[in-house]
Amino acid sequence: MLLIAKNHVLQTALLRAGLPVVFHSGRSHNAAPMDVADEPILKITNLCKTYSGGSLALKNVSLKIEKGEIVALLGPNGAGKTTLISSICGIVRPTSGHITVAGFDIVSDYRKTRALIGLVPQELTTDSFETVFNTVSFSRGLFGRPPDPAHIEKILISLSLWDRRNSKIITLSGGMKRRVLIAKALSHEPSILFLDEPTAGVDVSLRKDMWKIVSELRESGVTIILTTHYIEEAEEIADRVGVMNHGEIVLMENKQALMRKLGQKQLFLDLLEPLQELPENLTEFSLELAENGMRLTYTFDTRAQQTDITALLDGLKSANIGFRDLQTTQSSLEEIFVNLVKESSSRRIEEGAEQ
Repeated sequence: MLLIAKNHVLQTALLRAGLPVVFHSGRSHNAAPMDVADEPILKITNLCKTYSGGSLALKNVSLKIEKGEIVALLGPNGAGKTTLISSICGIVRPTSGHITVAGFDIVSDYRKTRALIGLVPQELTTDSFETVFNTVSFSRGLFGRPPDPAHIEKILISLSLWDRRNSKIITLSGGMKRRVLIAKALSHEPSILFLDEPTAGVDVSLRKDMWKIVSELRESGVTIILTTHYIEEAEEIADRVGVMNHGEIVLMENKQALMRKLGQKQLFLDLLEPLQELPENLTEFSLELAENGMRLTYTFDTRAQQTDITALLDGLKSANIGFRDLQTTQSSLEEIFVNLVKESSSRRIEEGAEQ
């Protein structure tokens, strides 16, 4: 059961009792005004970034993200994920294009947009000789927020950092330092949180704890955008999955719909007797013989209107081929991701050859 408590003291008491609590409910302190409530929390239009050396990092990126979504951006190193996040957060200046956060322009309304955003960067950039509590409190003050020790305590308890609140950053493990970065990003109660490789270098146990924290943040209305190399992370917590390659968003799709649309299925048939070769009436099917002729593998596309499984089974029957067992598997998100990146790279090479 997820409890919602608006009072900081009550929230902290519940957290100390080990009960899950959302970070805040209703509108954020930094929430957008009601007249732009219908705007996407994030809107990117034709964003481009070319660095001084001529390297094209972003190419006509357009994207809309609604409030409360968890969006995972996947892509190989150098795909443009960090440049995209840095452009939204005001760290990198785009060459062209337009970005709004909750209806506010990131250039003309930069103070408002910065206050709406929390960023957890890839690098562990913290004051090594400051205490955990002080460095998180200082981050809150940077956004003009008044001191609120109860809120800082609540965040540290949620991230299992309260017992280390008086420890200097330099004494913490890599996983704990990453948790401090998340605490710093949450200190000013943002409406949108960017997590750039949040679980890099974190063990499996801490990674799952962070997934839980992300889910609880979404319950409170915070929008989460994360970049990751861990495919299982996107499968576990994301609502939508985007794939980036060579500075472009190759695809942005609901996670389940993506797996249904692009996933391939395989049907495995364990035969009663070995086959030396496929009978002529089965050559029209996409079949492979394996395990010394004792297994048939049929690969089919879930997007096709007809999968021809019935025709295949009829063909096996007419050829007097019996089987003792059958099973199916579907492509994982990892396989889909790899295929999309390969297709994108192939198209880029073809376009370059034409030019």
